[in-house]
Amino acid sequence: MSTASDSINNAPKVAVIPLLAALVALVGLVDSIYLTVEHYRGELPPCTIVQGCELVLTSAWSEIYGIPLAAFGALAYFAAFSLALLAGCGRRALWPVFGIQVILMSLFTVWLLYLQAYVIGVFCQFCLLSAATTFALFILFVVSKLFRAK
Repeated sequence: MSTASDSINNAPKVAVIPLLAALVALVGLVDSIYLTVEHYRGELPPCTIVQGCELVLTSAWSEIYGIPLAAFGALAYFAAFSLALLAGCGRRALWPVFGIQVILMSLFTVWLLYLQAYVIGVFCQFCLLSAATTFALFILFVVSKLFRAK
């Protein structure tokens, strides 16, 4: 005879760090979608924290074959969100795939920060938010590996 506590104990356990990563990835997704929409509307988002968004967002480095980097970012954040959510809800085998995704995103983010600092010479607050989001995802992945249950 099965009891209610048996069904609770047999239910898949929710992993907190991957679900937190999914929430963080949503921040990056919203930021990237916003920049992509503004790009295709032909508008420049207001730069209220740092000066230089317009120079970064209209630079030769802001597009690949006419597609804004923000659109690629939206795809990357959607993938990170999906992988983290699935891993958090029981598909644990996807967490290492999430890690690979986030490592690649972090490496590309370092390149973009280099471009802003040393090639373009100014920063974009939306790009900095994306960088912070990516690095937060990377840190969550590393923390999950350092403190995983043995």
